[in-house]
Amino acid sequence: MDRPQLARVLVRARSVLTPRDVGLPAGDRRRVPGLRREEVAQLAGVSVDYVVRLEQGRGPQPSTQVLAALARALRLDDDARDELFHLAGSAPPRPGRVDEHVRPSVQRLLDRFADLPTMVLSARADILAWNPMASALLGDWSEVPRRQRNMTWQRFLGSPDPRRSRVAMTEEEHAETAAQSVASLRATAARYPDDPGVRDLVAELRRGSPSFDELWRTGGAGTWRMTRKTIEHPSLGLITLDCDSLHVLAGDQTVIVYSAEPGTPEAEALALLRVVGTQWMTSVDPRSPEPSELEVGGSFRA
Repeated sequence: MDRPQLARVLVRARSVLTPRDVGLPAGDRRRVPGLRREEVAQLAGVSVDYVVRLEQGRGPQPSTQVLAALARALRLDDDARDELFHLAGSAPPRPGRVDEHVRPSVQRLLDRFADLPTMVLSARADILAWNPMASALLGDWSEVPRRQRNMTWQRFLGSPDPRRSRVAMTEEEHAETAAQSVASLRATAARYPDDPGVRDLVAELRRGSPSFDELWRTGGAGTWRMTRKTIEHPSLGLITLDCDSLHVLAGDQTVIVYSAEPGTPEAEALALLRVVGTQWMTSVDPRSPEPSELEVGGSFRA
């Protein structure tokens, strides 16, 4: 780990970004150009002290999850991301592995959908990035442990949480979408046979969910199809929304966008979410210690 050079790279990357570049308000008084350390920490989901120590060349060796989160927060392209990994003494993501790096162009797209709940998923269905509207609609993904921040894991192994929304489905719809989830993961496993994350996820799901194991043994491969979803929101009740999947070929990722036709009650519900944001959620206990390192990735902003 080259701490001095890693520190210089982090400071340089922070200095060339503006709050507008990352979807944050600029504020009235900024004594220096670029992002503040507090803003980088907020975007990456780490403590400010952790960013300070890294920039002063005295931090611990970051995990690959932290490095990926910092690369997303600083809008690094693939080459700059790889440099960050090398300087931190870690191997950058290799070809043939599921890409967890959200490219700056995709992040800008996420920022532009400021009034619509939007998420970015990996080929493994990991939730990599989301905007504040997605948190307002579905719940704050930053409070979910990174290993559990996966749509298929949540479907088969997740437990109900009164702070989070759930998808309301009939038994027939539940069976159909469960089969689609497994078929999509099977297709991913075929595309990425050497990805350890895919293997570990499948093994965990097969051990923990008899229904997943049955579908894995008997089902086929396929793509995930989404049209409309009815979300049962803890505060606003049932909201039926259009759900579109936009495939990003570079990185094999999916951008999920929830929307409603203008003038409908659903559109009014989304407008209300834009106002109240995540205020309806239970706040984190202020007595809880702040993590010194990223436990959960993503690029949540609120």
